Amino acid sequence: MTMVCLNDFEEYARQHLSKATWDYYEAGADDCCTRDDNLQAYKRIRMRPRILRDVSINDTRTSVLGMEISFPVGIAPTAFHCLAWHEGELATARATETVNTCYIASTYSTCSVEEIAAAAPNGYRWFQLYLYRDRKLSEQIVRRVEALGYKALVLTVDVPYTGKRRNDIRNQFKLPPHLMVKNFERMFQEQAGSQEEYGIPANTLDPSISWKDVCWLQSLSRLPIIIKGILTKEDAELAVEHGVQGIIVSNHGGRQLDGVPATIDCLPEIMDAVQGRVEVYMDGGIRTGNDVLKAIALGAKCVFIGRPAIWGLAYKGEEGVREILQILHDEFRLSMALSGCRNVAEINRNLIQFSRL
Repeated sequence: MTMVCLNDFEEYARQHLSKATWDYYEAGADDCCTRDDNLQAYKRIRMRPRILRDVSINDTRTSVLGMEISFPVGIAPTAFHCLAWHEGELATARATETVNTCYIASTYSTCSVEEIAAAAPNGYRWFQLYLYRDRKLSEQIVRRVEALGYKALVLTVDVPYTGKRRNDIRNQFKLPPHLMVKNFERMFQEQAGSQEEYGIPANTLDPSISWKDVCWLQSLSRLPIIIKGILTKEDAELAVEHGVQGIIVSNHGGRQLDGVPATIDCLPEIMDAVQGRVEVYMDGGIRTGNDVLKAIALGAKCVFIGRPAIWGLAYKGEEGVREILQILHDEFRLSMALSGCRNVAEINRNLIQFSRL
């Protein structure tokens, strides 16, 4: 197959993954309204290109938390990469190291944080963290990733409870016996046989998580803290007040509360609230270089892709993830040039307008 765009990888994954695995990755919560709107929202945004700007040379590089990356697209934290490709997160880590961008490793990885670090020793990695009822679980993994050279903690805050993903319930989704949430290997032996939820015992996540836990995390680690799951200006303000270093505007790929806005639609009010005091990133619905350009124009410092990385893995492992990133890079460069932007700093809100349709 000639893979021209990300949709080609999606179709390949749809045809080659098992039904239960495809349903797991593709799932949104409830009616999937938010999952679908994440995609549709970009179609409501139009470009206002500038002409005669000499775009014979253009530069896609940017930085996140002071680290230069090749272009403003990274890999979002997604679980269970070994379901899509036998090397799983190791392949993802190597691909992002080669492309020189940021990979956010998931707590729910099927490879451990140690294995991921060893697979791509020069890669730029953040770690996505949940807080558990047993705080020692969270504390232990924070200390592990800090020692391994991960550069930030991405605290995911929109999962006090897991959203209702209907197909996972119908399929009675479970990890196959040869896979596990590797970061918690041998940690739940005393609960063997208990009801599981996505690879760990049910009711392990702490629904009492609050802003005071951000302070606890700051006392535990010197790593920058990024809050993932903010959708309102009110919570963006609170995040800044609590001294975090970044915000990821995210609705969890539409997998948590159905009926919330698309992330790209939330971005303007959050940028207005933050006023440059912390870096703001975004995930959800990115499928083309045009989408990346629109998100950067609205203020995002970088965007992160979730499902497309899985499609790349399903296609050709590390090579497939590299191809996904390369296609987005090339499309983004072309969109920049056709819009009259010679570097990322020239991308701003004047470049876009919202459709009246």
